[in-house]
Amino acid sequence: MSERLTNVGSRPQAYGPAEWALTVMIGLIWGSAYLWIALGVDHLDPAVVAMGRVALGAAALAMFPGARVRIGRQDWARLATIAVVGNAGPALLLAIAETDLDSAVAGMVTAGTPVLALVVGSLMLRSFPRTPQVVGIGLGFVGIVMMTAPSLRGANAAPLGIALVLITTVGYAFNGNLVVPLQQRYGGAAVVMWALIISTVLLAPYGALTVSNSEFTASAVVAVVILGVVGTGAARALATTLAGRVGGPRMSTTAYIIPVVAIVLGVVFRGEVVAPIALAGVVVVLFGAYLASRAVVEPS
Repeated sequence: MSERLTNVGSRPQAYGPAEWALTVMIGLIWGSAYLWIALGVDHLDPAVVAMGRVALGAAALAMFPGARVRIGRQDWARLATIAVVGNAGPALLLAIAETDLDSAVAGMVTAGTPVLALVVGSLMLRSFPRTPQVVGIGLGFVGIVMMTAPSLRGANAAPLGIALVLITTVGYAFNGNLVVPLQQRYGGAAVVMWALIISTVLLAPYGALTVSNSEFTASAVVAVVILGVVGTGAARALATTLAGRVGGPRMSTTAYIIPVVAIVLGVVFRGEVVAPIALAGVVVVLFGAYLASRAVVEPS
């Protein structure tokens, strides 16, 4: 079996209904995840939130036989790396960041993941993607700036929190490229479940030491349960499956949907007013996502 590193999906053609469905589902789930983190750290120590979400995510996936696949010895080093940079690290850093940072701002900063994923993938494989993907990811980033600029005025954008989220975003960029060959070999649920189990082991000592700093209110507990089962276990299994199908950089464009979801939820449920430039940004993001979804190889 070849061990060649690749971030090219098994389906490099243009997105079909399945790929678009996965993209939308992941974007919707992750679009609300930052709210659940914020509700959790209101009463729980960040380490408890981080450990709880990865443990619950692993437990949820373990209920499915397809996730309980043995991982070959040769792949455990890569799986451990995925656990650190794509799961345990982000879970802890985001929870710490949101003790000082608005959840909306955290979500907006992580929307830069596709650009970093494109750079990381190009450096790892010493190859450059096709022009439509580069233009699409670039346009998506421009649209994100257009959408988020009005929202960042007056927002709580603590420098340390921003730095922690940026580190998380770099981890996500590496993770999106590393998971592709493992997903193609073992399936998304199995890769994520084992990575979350490793993450739980890594975070358990820190979480245990900080339990006394936490107040287990109903709202915080419910938020962490939803964050763990849906926002971590289910969403990451879906994202890993999508990465295996379309490749790491294209999968990462799901991050562009997060601010779109935030805008829609704000208008519908909170009566927020959206600036015209933000609406224009939504159009730019969607067009960029469309370009990024085009085939990465020429049809034969």
